[in-house]
Amino acid sequence: MYSATTVGSNKDLEQILQLQRQNLKQFISQEEKNAQGFLTMQFNLPMLQQLHAIAPSIIIKQADEVVAYAMTVTLEGRQAYPDLEPMFVNFEKLQWQGKPLYDHRFYVMGQICVSKAHRAKGLVDMLYQHHKVVYSPHYDFIITEISTSNYRSLQAHKRVGFEIIHTYEDFMDNWNVVVWDWR
Repeated sequence: MYSATTVGSNKDLEQILQLQRQNLKQFISQEEKNAQGFLTMQFNLPMLQQLHAIAPSIIIKQADEVVAYAMTVTLEGRQAYPDLEPMFVNFEKLQWQGKPLYDHRFYVMGQICVSKAHRAKGLVDMLYQHHKVVYSPHYDFIITEISTSNYRSLQAHKRVGFEIIHTYEDFMDNWNVVVWDWR
């Protein structure tokens, strides 16, 4: 049985990091990247502690094991992970629905991951639905970037309701900027 909740302990954060390491693009084959998707950014425990002190991420547990997570990164939390700064700077240049992005109330999906053994069981939808329950009273939408080569992630986000609002290239990759509107 799966249960969606927010991060509640350092043990949860350590399990997120373990799950993250198993899915970082530098540690998996090209075939797995193409078929299953991948993670680009690597976090550490102090970063996660900072982020979760501001706004806890959503996790799915089976018994005591974290089997999926969707990381919450608020604008206040952007200093916790300096490698995300180019993304936030790019967002400062964007408009959405006729207004500058920063005129809206939003936060960033910092990363989403489902354990290999628990994929294709609806957990991405479960993660995002719990994000909506917890955070929609305070925010208009979630925004994130997805590598244009991460087909599985892009399809999962579209299924949930995200739409592409911008595509660009930086020193790391080509990115789709996607938004899930809650209004």
